[in-house]
Amino acid sequence: MSERPSTITLEMIRSTLYTAVVCDALDSLDFKHQSPRVPLVPMTGIPKLAGRCKNTLWMDFYHEDPNTYELELRAVDSCQADDVMIAAAGGSVRSAIWGELLSTATKNAGSVGAIVDGMARDIEQMTAMGFSLFARGTLPYDSMNRQRVVDMDVPVEIDGVRFSPGDLVVADRDGIVVVPQKVEEEAIGRAWDKVHAENVVRDAIKGGMRATDAYDKYGVL
Repeated sequence: MSERPSTITLEMIRSTLYTAVVCDALDSLDFKHQSPRVPLVPMTGIPKLAGRCKNTLWMDFYHEDPNTYELELRAVDSCQADDVMIAAAGGSVRSAIWGELLSTATKNAGSVGAIVDGMARDIEQMTAMGFSLFARGTLPYDSMNRQRVVDMDVPVEIDGVRFSPGDLVVADRDGIVVVPQKVEEEAIGRAWDKVHAENVVRDAIKGGMRATDAYDKYGVL
């Protein structure tokens, strides 16, 4: 098994790790509720995402408001490189809160994608620009006078899982997992070790070793 590097960068996480192995590492540290069980699926053909949480908290409303977009635009303008925009909207289907223009602005700032606990639109355009989006589904309605950002850069929750600003978040076809900063180094180190151990086990099983014997020898499944 290859030796763990002294520093595991975001690029290394994107190329080597995946949500299941990160969840396993968090389980081993007794962080057992770090992945929302609600369906947040890749919408633009880019099935993998890893970066730092840039949080927005959304609410539904039912009156005319000329400042609907105020905090939303402020959050987008403050986006930085490697940010993942987290739109915590409680799974609302009142409108689409993410689309082409927000994706363009955040991508220009260096964002690597968005995770939307709600609805999105402009999927074809975001697919064409190569923007990674995970969301509950699609809807053509605009958010004007329907939904708005009420806070930003604060901890938010999706399905009871806390996403704090700056936390590492990893997403792929299996789901989404957030890694609290206080255990990030240890969790990612353990995930790195396990994925390389799994490669050894996979090769052993491909070579004819029985699964039980491989587990007894390597202790990895």
